Amino acid sequence: MTTIENPHIATLAAGKRTPRVVSIDIFRGLTIAVMIFVNELSGVKGLPWWTYHAHANEDVMTYVDMVFPFFLFIVGMSLPLSVAQRLKRSPSQVALWLHVVLRSLGLLVLGLILANGERGDAARMGISGSLWALLAIISAALYLNTYAESKSWPGYCTVLRMVGLAGVAVLFVLFRRPAPGGGFAWIDFSYPEILGLIAISYLAAAILYIPTRRLSWAPPVWLGLLVALCSFSSAKMLMFPQHLSLYVWPFGNGAMPALIMAGTITTSIFLRPGREINPRRAMTIAAGFAVLALVAGFALTPLGISKIRATPTWTLYSIGAAVLAYTLLYWICDVKSWTRWALLVRPAGSNTLLTYLLPDLWYFLLASAGITILDAHFNMGWPGVVKTLAFTFFMLALSAILTKAKLRLQL
Repeated sequence: MTTIENPHIATLAAGKRTPRVVSIDIFRGLTIAVMIFVNELSGVKGLPWWTYHAHANEDVMTYVDMVFPFFLFIVGMSLPLSVAQRLKRSPSQVALWLHVVLRSLGLLVLGLILANGERGDAARMGISGSLWALLAIISAALYLNTYAESKSWPGYCTVLRMVGLAGVAVLFVLFRRPAPGGGFAWIDFSYPEILGLIAISYLAAAILYIPTRRLSWAPPVWLGLLVALCSFSSAKMLMFPQHLSLYVWPFGNGAMPALIMAGTITTSIFLRPGREINPRRAMTIAAGFAVLALVAGFALTPLGISKIRATPTWTLYSIGAAVLAYTLLYWICDVKSWTRWALLVRPAGSNTLLTYLLPDLWYFLLASAGITILDAHFNMGWPGVVKTLAFTFFMLALSAILTKAKLRLQL
């Protein structure tokens, strides 16, 4: 196979504006489509066991248990590209770390909104928890939206962002939830939802990656150390990760940052700035990486297979599956240039944060309006699957429409 140069890397090397990487966008879009599907499907009863998350006391994993790891893997794939682009704009390390911290805080705040919304005490807040969450997400969207430039009113985007930021602050101050022992409590930080977990894991991976980004051997070494941490933690040979909050020790037991680091390694295989890429060689190396992860995962099965317990086998099996899935998409999208089939998911991949929030916006909107008819029907068996598929396509179509209308959320 002839050597080709990835267009993303060619543009990056020339110092111009970086276009989006097609295969990564489609990979991200497919992942978020599956996420919407499995989240909606969780409310449907009477389906085979493998259509749901495995329980914590089971040594098994389903395809549902790999959706979150795929998200973390994609975060890792984007990390080297975003860091390189940031440093291309400004070589300031302070500005880079400020971006990393603010991005992590933004995702964490969104995660806390989603995790706490339905727990709000309407009697103490004056509004329902669903309406509180709806207003908080809309306020956050005002702050995170990428606005078009206006010559007649150049400062309008700053005004809207400040309104959104003030709205989030006011709603957080307003929030109240019932306390276990009576009375009321503020925001519950114990589980920051998927977005919060991504935020904390992204920060942990950045702490490792950014200082050593020029060392090609560093990401594999970090991955090995993180898998070792996960293994020793699962074997009860290291106990401190279980007793430290993620806010204090963002690495957790090593599983989530390991998934991000694996994505970073995959990017180094396929997308190397300033270098020509031989697709066959890259895909061969990636396949070898995937097989190594799967074999290592199999060897560690005595430590358990569980997403809930974040075992090393779950981590490594997810890494192997993600690398193989991306390798296939790379061949289809970048080598063969077959991309029209992904027309529906590609906007979701390029406008991920908005697409992620759309189902929650929909649920909070219906709950605020007191509409429950959709929750009370088609919740059993295959009719429920059909309803779930329809909902997934509706969310993807809505994302495509909003993206075309220039509504794009970006941290």
